[in-house]
Amino acid sequence: MASSPSEMKAAIDRSSTTYSRRARYHSSDNNFDFSWSAVPAHQFVIERDRVLDPTMPTGLITLDLGRELGVDYPATTPTLLTRYAKIKSGETLSTRFQASGTVYYVIRGRGESATDSDRIEWSTGDLFCFPGGQDTRHQAKDHDCLLFLATNEPLLSIDRLDPPAPERAVVAPVHWPAAEIERQFEAVLKRPITPNTSGHAVLFSSEALSDSTNVLPTVNCAINTLESGKDQRPHRHNGVAVTLCIQGQGVYSMIG
Repeated sequence: MASSPSEMKAAIDRSSTTYSRRARYHSSDNNFDFSWSAVPAHQFVIERDRVLDPTMPTGLITLDLGRELGVDYPATTPTLLTRYAKIKSGETLSTRFQASGTVYYVIRGRGESATDSDRIEWSTGDLFCFPGGQDTRHQAKDHDCLLFLATNEPLLSIDRLDPPAPERAVVAPVHWPAAEIERQFEAVLKRPITPNTSGHAVLFSSEALSDSTNVLPTVNCAINTLESGKDQRPHRHNGVAVTLCIQGQGVYSMIG
């Protein structure tokens, strides 16, 4: 026996609660056809010029495409946020990020970064990382310092998560000195170029994440080289790529 309109309305009224009113329903020809908002190709020229301005004080410049990505938090990609850090000579910059870890590349300068329990001395060309969710102090020595840094803040922002406590963190403080990076490249540059060669690169990982070759649990980091007059074989990334040009003149990339 079919329910009468009045009975159906009564049933709907009984099921109308604070919780049921939050529910939404979707139906399409392909319910599995989902994708993130497109990540636009973008050059952060304005941010670069700002941080290279010698009058800029100690501070951070965020490379933010959150609005273009359709999210309500800063993001360079759906799961990555990058910044420049400028530290004037003799000054200190304190940071605390809602991330599981932060990776830093020293574009120029010499200094040290420290938490309450760890301290890393760094100089030009070094790479280092610290766990997120704790105060980290960065001090420049005798010259102005410029750093490039990346976090996975957007990944935690999706679910409004907090970073793990230090004793539970996967990411540990790690230092990749420039001299050792250069030594690693000696063997890389001697390898013959084959049809499978996509570039001469060194990837950075740690004892805790060596099985994945990642620098953070969901972040891959590498320094790639391109010999003078050569080009890189066309290739496709499995994720979004953020590129920092460390050195090079007359170099360009073609996308698409």
